[in-house]
Amino acid sequence: MAESRAERKARRALIEAAEGSEEKKSSQKSKSSQDAKGKAKAKRPSSRRSEDKASQTRSKRSHKDPVSSARKVVDPKSPCSIMKACGGCTALNRPYKKQLAAKQAAMEELFAALCEREGISVDPIRGMGVTLGDPGKYPAPRGFRHKAATPFAPGKEGAVRCGFFERGSHRIVAVPECPVEVPGARQILNGIAREAERLHIPAFNEDKHLGLLRYAVVRCGWRTDQIMVTLVTAQRDLPHAQEFFEAVAALDPHIVTVAQNINGRPGNAILGEETRIVYGAECMRDQLLGCEFDISPTAFYQTNPQQTELLYQLAIDGMDLHQGDVLMDAYCGSGTIGLCAAKAAQNKGIGIMLLGVERNLAGIADARRNAELNGLTRSAWFMADDATDYILDVADNNERVDVLSIDPPRAGSTTEFLEAACALKPRRITYISCNPVTQERDLHQLLDGGYRLLSITPVDMFPHTDHTETVAVLERR
Repeated sequence: MAESRAERKARRALIEAAEGSEEKKSSQKSKSSQDAKGKAKAKRPSSRRSEDKASQTRSKRSHKDPVSSARKVVDPKSPCSIMKACGGCTALNRPYKKQLAAKQAAMEELFAALCEREGISVDPIRGMGVTLGDPGKYPAPRGFRHKAATPFAPGKEGAVRCGFFERGSHRIVAVPECPVEVPGARQILNGIAREAERLHIPAFNEDKHLGLLRYAVVRCGWRTDQIMVTLVTAQRDLPHAQEFFEAVAALDPHIVTVAQNINGRPGNAILGEETRIVYGAECMRDQLLGCEFDISPTAFYQTNPQQTELLYQLAIDGMDLHQGDVLMDAYCGSGTIGLCAAKAAQNKGIGIMLLGVERNLAGIADARRNAELNGLTRSAWFMADDATDYILDVADNNERVDVLSIDPPRAGSTTEFLEAACALKPRRITYISCNPVTQERDLHQLLDGGYRLLSITPVDMFPHTDHTETVAVLERR
């Protein structure tokens, strides 16, 4: 989804806050470097001609070789050898404390009007293993992404290339390993490319719309050692298909599921509509906050489970559930937030009723299975429906909802949903957001609809990036 003007402004503010204090040092270093180069040129007047010639040679080569520019920016002294080419972790070499401070500043600027209106402040950002303001040494988070993916592209003589797209392009940068992914995930993805080469399964050419293998997604359990692999192909039939699927399953002894997703449509959407299990179990299993969860290949499940537990716990604490409450979990996915909340209440001797709504059928199937796994089938109901349509029906029927949990996609919620939410008059609303810009917009409507903002807490789900998630807690006035 394209960035809105407000999103671009918030992102620029975050980056400027992080780098502004370093500009002076950088400028001084640059000047010193230029002075030193100037002295060197004075001693060796022929060096400029040599450099120009070398530069021209490199320039010509970069036009012929689509991965040459990636090779040029490899830096073996960096925390990641391809950091400059990949562009995924733009702040990987910045101290974590400075990263958190920059995100905190950006969130305070974004929510300034709301905080002034409500007489509150943005809570200190919750990082991985630390809260901004804590004394002592801050960690350098690594290996926290439990989901890894790769596109595939054809190389010379039937080669299958994989890795990350180079920043600002669709040229693939080879990735031997990724410091922010869980160890072993990237090796599986690279192994898939090798097996496809061996079996002459051609990679998909997105320009010519030829070839078969498009993407692969690896998801690794956090509290379990289970791994699920999803192979995305342009069509269902593959040469040597069964041998390929078995070879993929043999890449790691912890792989419990291999799925094939068929996506023949043009565009950059990874998943298509058809998915089938080609090896092993229908789902992989993981745990969050003491609950068991089955995750199917296309259902949503958070990438950083350590911070997910923190994110969910903040929301659950904000719900302030009472005996007999009706909790509605909108945009519920696999039911993780609602079921964790219901289980936490049950452990305290508090009985509630959980209503979950999600239009992804695979997600609802997972949610119902997860309710059974956690012994909550008698108190949890999950409906496959659009969240806005469902809450409008609930409001029209004057049904009771005491606590509403919202976790919408990046686009935020809809005006109609928020109007219906205010009409239902739940005692508490918790709003988890992966896009604080659209959350800020939505919160204004909820405040106008009779709610007050009790707290807003940033959570660093993806260190080394400019991405921040937030949990807002609201109470009926």
